[in-house]
Amino acid sequence: MKQVLLIILTLAFLQGIAQESKLSLHGYVKDLFMLYKPEQPMPGSNKASLTTNTLHNRLNFKWYTSEQITVEAGMRNRLLMGSLLSEYPIYRQLVDTDQGYLDLSFISFYGDSWYVHSMIDRAYIDWSSGNWQLRVGRQRINWGINLVWNPNDVFNSFSYFDFDYEERPGTDAVKLQYYTGQTSSAELVYKAGDHAHETAIAGLYRFSKWSYDFQFLGGRVGPDWMIGAGWAGDIRGGGFRGEITHFEPRKQHSESEKATVISISGDYTLKSSLYLHTGLLYNSHGKTGKAGGMDLLFNPAMSAKNLSFARWSLFGQVSYPITPLLGSGLSAIVNPGDGSLYAGPSFTYSLQNNLEFMLTGQLFFGQSGSEFGDIGQLIFTRLKWSF
Repeated sequence: MKQVLLIILTLAFLQGIAQESKLSLHGYVKDLFMLYKPEQPMPGSNKASLTTNTLHNRLNFKWYTSEQITVEAGMRNRLLMGSLLSEYPIYRQLVDTDQGYLDLSFISFYGDSWYVHSMIDRAYIDWSSGNWQLRVGRQRINWGINLVWNPNDVFNSFSYFDFDYEERPGTDAVKLQYYTGQTSSAELVYKAGDHAHETAIAGLYRFSKWSYDFQFLGGRVGPDWMIGAGWAGDIRGGGFRGEITHFEPRKQHSESEKATVISISGDYTLKSSLYLHTGLLYNSHGKTGKAGGMDLLFNPAMSAKNLSFARWSLFGQVSYPITPLLGSGLSAIVNPGDGSLYAGPSFTYSLQNNLEFMLTGQLFFGQSGSEFGDIGQLIFTRLKWSF
């Protein structure tokens, strides 16, 4: 079954290449350097700091076969090198991991301290006619509303700390959507998997009322039944968003746990162009004491049910355009249960219309055993050219 789906998508795409007038291509090239100073030297290493350099190329293809059918494919190609790779060879295996039904991740070349990794994270056929839309293949099921934590994003959750992955992950699924009005629609999504605990089927209904956008969702996600809701609107010109999702194990003796996850946020832009953003996350099965366990580099897997190890998390962000070309910002996440803290200062500078330089940090503080206390400090520089 997997091979058949992959062949269909490949043939459709190759046919699109043969008809160049209906094919569009865009993407970017960027170079990301990371300096990582762990809180404690990693086991088996005496190095106080580690580095990686990633040369990243993104390709987005779209083929317009007709007014009704579009074929789209997206691919990221990365050359990674640095002391982190040579010190920890297992990191290559963790990067070369595909969580989808189809394994579209591969390493083509590698050495002791470098390798080339590629992944196809978008590959789907889209059909639309009237109020109906059908999309089959690897796609992003975008049910999240908030900008940091998304309990409603049950199909393809993402980590706020993975800032260099703008497109965010996709999932191998079939999505059927019907537009019931100008501002309302219903969706039904089936996610493929080898086993029942890897599959999901859920529906969502969106509509607008009282100048707010609302959504309700429910279904089966892996080992759990799921029901949720979300909203987006404003209060006196400031954005006000929220999501809530409850998970209930499908089987009495399942290893899965009951959980309720709630995320609420607000944001506002002052006349001076100062942007303010704050948020709160509640995770019913999170820890109230030292949360521990977060591994930023080697444990990136997460889900809408496990957005944080803490019972409560607080988020704050400010950003300001110092000049039309130079932007600045500072974000922070606090775990009030164990006192640990994340701080993310950032600066961006536009060198040209399609060329940008960024300097940012991910700074983690706290006691040993706390959620952020055992990570350390990371500094990044990035040069990005879009085409």
